[in-house]
Amino acid sequence: MSPSTARITVKGQLTIPKSVRETLNVSKGDAVIFEEKNGEIVVRKATAIDVAWAKGIQTTLSEWEDEIDDNL
Repeated sequence: MSPSTARITVKGQLTIPKSVRETLNVSKGDAVIFEEKNGEIVVRKATAIDVAWAKGIQTTLSEWEDEIDDNL
């Protein structure tokens, strides 16, 4: 992929160039991660969360719902 550029709007938004979207295999609704590495920003496709897994572990997180934890 050759270098691509994009301009930031007044609202701080930018459009990811088509060649980058195709390389990352992302489209409308997909999440991307911006990560700093060695003074540069790396953009990569975010891994989708497994909803069934997240709901499954939700019950194990109840120990953190105790009010005493907020005061530590």
